[in-house]
Amino acid sequence: MSENLLINITPQETRVALIFQGAVQELHIERTLSRGLVGNIYLGKVVRVLPGMQSAFIDIGLERAAFLHVADIWDAKPQEGSTAQGPTPIEKLLYDGQAITVQVIKDPIGTKGARLSTQISIAGRMLVFLPQDTHIGISQKIENETEREALRSKVQSLQQADEKGGFIVRTMAEDASDEDLKADVDYLRRTWSTITQLAKTQPPTTLLYQDLNLAQRVLRDFVNEETSNIQVDSRENYQMLLEFAQHYMPSVLPKLQHYTGERPLFDLYGVEEEIERALGRRVDLKSGGYLIVDQTEAMTTIDVNTGSFVAGRNFDDTIFKTNLEAAHAIARQLRLRNLGGIIILDLIDMENEEHRNAVLAELNKALSRDRTKLSVSGFSALGLVEVTRKRTRESLAHVLCETCPACSGKGQVKTARTICYEILRELLREAKQFNPKEFRIMASQVIVDMFLEEESQHLAMLGDFIGKPISLQVETMFHQEQYDIILM
Repeated sequence: MSENLLINITPQETRVALIFQGAVQELHIERTLSRGLVGNIYLGKVVRVLPGMQSAFIDIGLERAAFLHVADIWDAKPQEGSTAQGPTPIEKLLYDGQAITVQVIKDPIGTKGARLSTQISIAGRMLVFLPQDTHIGISQKIENETEREALRSKVQSLQQADEKGGFIVRTMAEDASDEDLKADVDYLRRTWSTITQLAKTQPPTTLLYQDLNLAQRVLRDFVNEETSNIQVDSRENYQMLLEFAQHYMPSVLPKLQHYTGERPLFDLYGVEEEIERALGRRVDLKSGGYLIVDQTEAMTTIDVNTGSFVAGRNFDDTIFKTNLEAAHAIARQLRLRNLGGIIILDLIDMENEEHRNAVLAELNKALSRDRTKLSVSGFSALGLVEVTRKRTRESLAHVLCETCPACSGKGQVKTARTICYEILRELLREAKQFNPKEFRIMASQVIVDMFLEEESQHLAMLGDFIGKPISLQVETMFHQEQYDIILM
């Protein structure tokens, strides 16, 4: 199976779509005014140390102070041979006003600031450099033990005796030559040397290192042996990526293409329609079943329904087939919408144990293509499956949407009749406190229409009861729940 990568670039944003088996599997969006921060290295300033929470707030020049927990402080970890039972208390490591080199491991999400770590890692094409570490790790995706040991020995041989730091060998290094690995090692060490020099001379809150932009990260992180082509719709950026690939990853060059068609690249592959669907609650399955996706602050829930699907010899077969199809759709939606944190899957109840095991196995298989770290629990006593997926950046909905001003995020608004009755109660309260000549109701067109028609009798009765005239005025800028009562 081959993957296609589409890169749509405009001055204001870069969008990347990963196409697999004819469907959009992932969407990544990076806006010029709000680039992601994960991977950036800053010289931070300790604002406040909280011993009770074993954490600290660090100023790195953002709107909100970033968060650093003791578990993410490299110096706090027990060293090899140490008898310490746990990490060193944070109050013994940090103090207010201290300058400290930190790396962002989670973007600010919602009301939470960025999450930081003092364990620095700098990603290259084939290696990840860990300046404070000493070991050489191998990507879990390289499963052959002989090959793992050969790569470990190869990277160790490239290290000088006096050089410090460890490495993680990425899957891209499987077929790399010694020269390619040496070039990556040299590049990463030069980068770290530059960072350490800047940290000695620059004031706190300085950005010391910024990760590659999204288009460059696509070449570094997304391209693999399954990638058949990478299409870029901007000539200028195509040239830039060509130069970047020539310098760092020549093997990618044959796959890089400049798209020059008349139709927009994302329209050609149906990506724009897929983005619209990914913002909706309902996801239709080919069989006639459907998913309902509800995203909240604390978790995401996905409910599976059979809908109009009726197939198989009996109802159990129908449920089983719907859940199997849903397993693949759920895995795709997690990647497409970039859903993270706790995800609760409410699959259709299955009595047959074999069916439950088969669906769980299919779900794990579908999730195995996900680049983001996740874990899947078995069925709970209530028949629910819990998935935890690492959240490092905002979900697609949070990037593209904002809270509805009409419903304030509730997903529904009060009916016009409910608002009318609220206004009548408010008029009665106002009449008991004040003595104007007239009350004027300012509201949306739909509320005024209801008062003139279905609720006209109740409005007239209240006017007679308080002994004051009540007039109506349409305010076109008001939404259904908005109103005002003016004392004339």
